[in-house]
Parts: sequence; structure tokens; C-alpha cells
Amino acid sequence: MSGTAALLELRDVHVRFPVHSRVLQRTVGHVHAVDGVDLAVRRGETMGLVGESGCGKSTLSRVVVMLTRPDAGEVLFEDRNLLTLDRNARKLARRDIQIIFQDSLGALNPRLRVRDLILEGRRIQGLSDTATDRGMVEDILGKVGLSRELATRYPHELSGGQRQRVGIARVLVLGARLIVADEPVSALDVSVQAQVLNLLVDLKRDMGLTYIFIAHSLAVVGYIADRIAVMYLGRIVELASSETLQSAPLHPYTASLLSSVPDASARVRRVRHHLAGEPPSPMHLPSGCRFRTRCVAAQTICAEREPALTELPGGHLVACHFPGVLSAPGRA
Repeated sequence: MSGTAALLELRDVHVRFPVHSRVLQRTVGHVHAVDGVDLAVRRGETMGLVGESGCGKSTLSRVVVMLTRPDAGEVLFEDRNLLTLDRNARKLARRDIQIIFQDSLGALNPRLRVRDLILEGRRIQGLSDTATDRGMVEDILGKVGLSRELATRYPHELSGGQRQRVGIARVLVLGARLIVADEPVSALDVSVQAQVLNLLVDLKRDMGLTYIFIAHSLAVVGYIADRIAVMYLGRIVELASSETLQSAPLHPYTASLLSSVPDASARVRRVRHHLAGEPPSPMHLPSGCRFRTRCVAAQTICAEREPALTELPGGHLVACHFPGVLSAPGRA
């Protein structure tokens, strides 16, 4: 896949949210939700995006699907800058770029039946056809593993896994080619998580889809992703193939995230590197490396200069002055 062209490319994307004082509602600062992100998603791959809450994953996903407009940067889909499109062109572009939300119940209109929920996007886009709608609903329900009898149900009559499958069906009927899955399995039981993940893998293979898959857990992302990008305080700090990142992480933050993933099959256990404290405020970022306030390997240079995201041999990207310092195997 290394030679595959990029379907989506983010260039130096910034998103800041103003913070207002309670008195007089003056702007007293800005939250740096996304701070200079560069990312290319290749056609037909699954790009995993992982990090703690508040690192900017969901904000970045909203930028991709044109729900949040960045303060700076470019968002290119098939070499077209989505930020320069007019209203009608953006509406057409949304057929190709769709999102699956984490809260399957909140994402579905409780007053609509499943068949109407699935067709809602097509009707908005002017694609609905009464003569073919029924057959399309039955076909797409089968593809996502749901019985056609569920077409007349309301969202509250479905289980969490069934609702999430309806959410998947809604994006498929539009013919979406890039699907952003924003923590689609985090609210589901473990057994149902596996079923939904396997469904996404099968759909990608059968329909030639491209995913951006967002999650907290490296174990979940590692199962489905071809490459994984790790975010911390609005920036990508490491990016590599799924296998490389899980077996040989170079950034201390990634090594700490992997330490939280149990591995009963490992003969030689890695030393556990637990994260200390809470992330700094995105309003008041520390000088130099953003992770240095929680890093056990931080040195003077880490406070003086922010490391750039640098590509190492094998296409492994990392933003650290001392890459690999915590990744050496050892006995726990």
C-alpha cells in the first residue's frame, strides 16, 4: 500500500476554540484542540487515530467531514480543497465522506423508523427513488447483518449493536468512499464490539472503503487499522504501521499507552510505563515537548525545543528528542 495515492490529505490543520470570561464575556484565551496536524490517508486503507480524551481526535474527525471549519490549513479530498467549496459543492462532497458517531442512540432521530433513518441522507441529497428505496433498504440491512423485519422499528426498540449497524447502513447507501468511525464500538459490550469490528473489516474488503478509525484503545485500533497515528494535545506524536507501532513504539507516550494493554500470551513482558498525572491544559501548553511534564525520560532539551515529527527508516514518524528510550523489552 506504500505506493497508493492519498485519498485524503490534511496539511497544517489548526482548530482553536475561544474561551470567554464569565464577566463581560471577553475572550481570555484559546483551546488549541488541533495544532498543526499533517496527515495523509491512502485510498483503501484504515488509518487508526488513538489518544486520550481531549487530545483532538474527535475535533479532527469533524474537520474531515466538514462539521467544524479549521482556523488554518488545508483539507484535500482527491486533491480538492474542501475548505474552498461553496455550499452546493460541499453538499455533494458529503456523499463521499461520512461519519459513524459513538452515540448510536443520539445519532438517530427517535421519531423515524429504521427504513426512514437509512434513507434520510439520500432524501436530503435528492437521490431517493420510491421505486427502488424498499429494495435498497432490504439489501443494505442484509449487508450490515440486520433482519429486514427491523425496517419498521424505532431506535429505542433496537439494541446498541443493532443501532450502530443502522448507523453504518446510513453511510453505505450514500455510496461513501471515506468513512470516519468516531469510537463506534466504545459503548458496546465486548462480544458486540468484535462483531461490529469484523463487519467493518468485511465491508472494507467487499466495497473498497477507506476508514479513519478513532478509539481510545490501542488494542481495538490495532485490530482493524493498517497504520496508526497517536495524538497528544492536538498534535500527532507518532505514526507507523499497526504492526510496527505495537511491537516497537518509539514515543514514550505510545509506550505508556501500550503498557495499559494486557498481553497474557507474551513470554517476555515489557516494563510497564504508567502515565503520571493529567495532561496539561490545552489553553496553557508547556514549553518544548508537550509530553515532557509526564515523561519519565524528559531532559533539559525537552523543555527548550519542541521536537518535530520526523520520518525514520521504514516510514516510521515520531516527534521525540529521544525516540525508543522506553521501548526496550524487559522483565516486569
